[in-house]
Amino acid sequence: MRGITVLLRLTEAGGVSSLSGLEKATGLARSTVDRITATLARRGYVRLDGRDAVLAPRLMELGNAYLAALRLPGLLDAHADALADELDESVSLAVGDRDGTRFIHQATRRRAMSLSFRIGDLLPAERTAPGSLFATEWGEPEWARWRARREADPEGRGFPSVPPRSGAYDAFEERVASARAQGWALDDQLIEPGLVAVSVPVRDAGVGGGGDDGSNGDGGSGAGRIACVASVVSHTSRHTAESLREVLLPRLRATVDVMEQVLRETPPPTGEPVAPSGLAAWTGASKQELGREFVESLARGLTVITSFGEGRAELTLSDVAQATGLARATARRALITLEHLGYVESYGRVFRLTPRVLGLGFPPLSMLPLSEIAAPHLTALSARLHDSSSLAVLVGDEVQFIARAATARILSANVTVGTRLPAYATSPGRVMLADLPSPPGGDRTAVLDRVRRDGYALVDSELEEGLRSMAVPVREHGGRVVAAVNVAMHSSRRTTEECVHEVLPELREAVTRIEADLHVAGRFRKVPAG
Repeated sequence: MRGITVLLRLTEAGGVSSLSGLEKATGLARSTVDRITATLARRGYVRLDGRDAVLAPRLMELGNAYLAALRLPGLLDAHADALADELDESVSLAVGDRDGTRFIHQATRRRAMSLSFRIGDLLPAERTAPGSLFATEWGEPEWARWRARREADPEGRGFPSVPPRSGAYDAFEERVASARAQGWALDDQLIEPGLVAVSVPVRDAGVGGGGDDGSNGDGGSGAGRIACVASVVSHTSRHTAESLREVLLPRLRATVDVMEQVLRETPPPTGEPVAPSGLAAWTGASKQELGREFVESLARGLTVITSFGEGRAELTLSDVAQATGLARATARRALITLEHLGYVESYGRVFRLTPRVLGLGFPPLSMLPLSEIAAPHLTALSARLHDSSSLAVLVGDEVQFIARAATARILSANVTVGTRLPAYATSPGRVMLADLPSPPGGDRTAVLDRVRRDGYALVDSELEEGLRSMAVPVREHGGRVVAAVNVAMHSSRRTTEECVHEVLPELREAVTRIEADLHVAGRFRKVPAG
């Protein structure tokens, strides 16, 4: 429970906090904070940078477990993205989380005035159009919870993703009744001035649904309960709430019809037994190395979350014990704790994750570009080799450097972030050109064929006399090259043979770590370059 509290405070702090700041924010003893952050660092969920704790991309595997089990992002994201491209407006998908809503997908337009919510952000139901739709399915316990929260927090300060606002509860029940009757809902600047949205429920393939009285409303599809809500979001400089309803609602409804067809026609996943994660061996080794600084119960509890996934949305206690390698009694204690905290819910003999899991670091980490994902690995690489390293992407027939770790040398390669150079004349350019379906022809073909075969490029004094550079490609989850990491040095530092034997293994190790983080961070979103 204390470890979860530390993760929540780090999430609220935007992903970075000093250890003393965590001590104050959590009310825990400094020794406890140190033990928890050491355990999270050992797990790869936190990076300790001096006196700061920084959320690491690998933490997103917790939220990925929920999203994979949910299946909706993988099935519906492409349709949301296509609608955003067609309308040139932001489109989001959200799920209900008790008396709030959480985003599970965002297709955002880049504008001076644009949507800035993140995947996993929690918003109060009464200040969103999706919230009105989810509330049509509330029973008396849900309404009682909402009323109690309303009285305890009249301005919604418990939702840090939105600015506090008095009067935010006004007419919510009337908006819910309207949403039930119409089958859609409007957000006319409920979150903040200038932001408007129209939302339509995406219903699952089950039978039943609708609101508290079992009706689906005149505008609903009647397909079942609400699986998620699709929204088109705009600014009042582009649309009023009324024009959203008149102009964009028909297109949103058409897309939702397609989404519901996808849900009806997609067969349920076939769950396969999961091999034990090796948790017992890993925790034993960690405990031996870190001693009392390692919080074994925290590591076990977080691993229980990752035992869920696609085809494993609902697991029994035996399933969880098998997937984690934990004893049944240990797995049971972890599940009971997670259920008490609201991250797991149980139905009879089965357990499943709740949307609250997305609150564990996912919002700030979902905004990380590739340049920031790679930065700590570039720093470590330069520290090991005592030479500068960089991350570059291909822009036309040029490379652009988007991240760099310098080294303290009198003579060193001086390439700043943002610099563009001819792609073929550089080692990162060559490894990226070699991956193109139609690479440059002529005399360059043989060179690029060799780069493709060897998996690296070595350029010696071609861009500038005395400059030697070696690069390795960075591949996304599907195998496509999206960037390259290079190490640059003066030719007097190492021979080309020494580069192959000394630099290349370190370079490949750094890229392996970058790709591991990129694959976790990019599983349910597109990771921008920088």
